[in-house]
Amino acid sequence: MRGLILFAHGARDPGWAAPLQATVARVQALQPDVPATLAFLEFLAPTLEAAAAQLAERGCTHIEVLPLFLGAGGHVRKDLPERLNALKSQYPALHWQLRPAVGESPRLIEAMALAALDAPPPQP
Repeated sequence: MRGLILFAHGARDPGWAAPLQATVARVQALQPDVPATLAFLEFLAPTLEAAAAQLAERGCTHIEVLPLFLGAGGHVRKDLPERLNALKSQYPALHWQLRPAVGESPRLIEAMALAALDAPPPQP
């Protein structure tokens, strides 16, 4: 069974995660048969490791990790692969797939461009 971890940076303010929680809820509404969860690099729970454990306990055998980052900086290129390698050692029977950062998606680039054009005009 496929599982999906949406991996974000995290912030000290828990309200920061509201759009990400809405994204997970939308994923679940679109594909209720695919367990999906958020995971955070820091400040918020669950961690990547805790999210992986949850999906493994639910019977997922193929876990995709989607970085919710606009670009592939150091966290996506270095930190995340190191943590995934540790998970591969901890769960060798599971198949792990690291997807490109969501900001590289043509769909997201288009959505950001449309949002930029929808901005209200400046106030005089």
